[in-house]
Amino acid sequence: MPNRDDSVFIGEEQWCFMDTRRYKKKSMKSVLQELVAGKALIFIVVLGLGGSFQNGFHLTAISSPSPYIQSFINSSWTYHYGDVPGEKTVTFIWSTVVALYALGGLIGSITVRYLTSHLGRKGAMLLNSAIAVVSTVIMYISKPTYSFELILVARFLFGFGAGLGLNLHTIYLGESSPKKIRGMVTVTVTTFMSLGKLLGQFVGLREILGREECWNILLCIPAFFCVVQLAILPFFPDAPRYILIDKGNSQQCRKALQCLWGPGDYKLEIEEMLAEQAVIGEQHNKSVLDLLRDKHLHWQVLSMLVINGCIQFSGISAITVFSFNIFLEAGIPVDKIRYVTLGIGASEVLISITCGLFIESVGRRTLMWRGFGGMSAIMALITVTLYLKDYSSVIPYTTVILIFLFFIFYGGGPAGTAPSLANEIFIQSYRPAAFVFIGFLRWLGFTMLGFIFPFLIAALKSLSFVLFSCVCLIAALYVFFILPETKGKTLLEISQEFENIRACGSSTEDVLCLETKL
Repeated sequence: MPNRDDSVFIGEEQWCFMDTRRYKKKSMKSVLQELVAGKALIFIVVLGLGGSFQNGFHLTAISSPSPYIQSFINSSWTYHYGDVPGEKTVTFIWSTVVALYALGGLIGSITVRYLTSHLGRKGAMLLNSAIAVVSTVIMYISKPTYSFELILVARFLFGFGAGLGLNLHTIYLGESSPKKIRGMVTVTVTTFMSLGKLLGQFVGLREILGREECWNILLCIPAFFCVVQLAILPFFPDAPRYILIDKGNSQQCRKALQCLWGPGDYKLEIEEMLAEQAVIGEQHNKSVLDLLRDKHLHWQVLSMLVINGCIQFSGISAITVFSFNIFLEAGIPVDKIRYVTLGIGASEVLISITCGLFIESVGRRTLMWRGFGGMSAIMALITVTLYLKDYSSVIPYTTVILIFLFFIFYGGGPAGTAPSLANEIFIQSYRPAAFVFIGFLRWLGFTMLGFIFPFLIAALKSLSFVLFSCVCLIAALYVFFILPETKGKTLLEISQEFENIRACGSSTEDVLCLETKL
């Protein structure tokens, strides 16, 4: 129950508490001052370089050198076995190279609960960076040793690091951020993933490293950023929430907050953590089975299932596949399409930064449902423009504009707000298990999409965008009618919001009135 000082008194027997608890917007100047008062800004950058940045890079960097790697598989097979492999053999090995990344990501995301409970957030992140460096060495030496088998090992480890690192990055950052700018800080998970994707596209250009003799060097670039993290992160504390709630050390928690966010007693933040610790008691580090069995968390689990599932099947992969042909039909030369794609990557980075600027004032829920809604409308429009593309020379250019708008709604909506929501709707004891569940959904969806998507596109062609439009619409309606707003609230208050959801999908998000006897 909120404090009397934070409420608005009405009458003699009723207290009405507004959902934002008089939440005050912070100016950009005050936010920047808060970031540079301690070491928070450096911490965010260092964490991002070894976290979601790695996943983003590997998602896009593999595209450019793929024909060279397939050629290398062919030649290395001949070098070791003396005969020329069949086309089906090379295709199978290449498909395995692609699939092992997803398999590694799935296993890596599942290990987050075990590693964070035994090594802490910082220790697990450092281990992940060390694994990334080892996998990079394996990838680099695969070429001089003529071993395509080493590529398979490296890709699996790359995926493992991406799955584990993405979960660790989100948990570590969320548990280190103060409530008032928690959303803004957590959005950087998406920002660094977009930066990784952009760098992967950039270095993949033929003028940079997109040449046959450089493919193994190209895929080793992320290791540099992992080395930076290994060198700097040990000088930062573990997550303050982990230190206090899991380890029970309030003094070290205060020191960690002061190190990250500057001088202060942080009494309010510590009191909130202690209140959460009292609710948890001795029940730390719950399992995924506990998470799924707990009836008080059914709405949280369902929300993550709907949101992450709809993000996976929102059509972002379809846009990526169709974009080349769409740009070609719009009259863009083949050799220039890569630069247009680079422009899309740059727009993703900019929109994720913009999302960070607005997430604390507009709110997670509003950004998310508007993002999904915009994506749904754009998917429907793309279906129409693809159908009418031969009727006018202007139509393909309209489709190009719609693609850019789709990425804007995607980056400024679900992609930007999902990491923050995942951190906020689960209390400390369930968070690692929740991220195992979320990671499993993400990488399972990624794998399924890889198998299903080619058949879906072949069968439905442009009509597949209607299906994606419906998926986005379902997500928008769910978020609008069910999901409570989380900005400016403690994790216990957010948990209470989910407790108050009725069967009809309403919550106490707007006004919560508690009758008390005075």
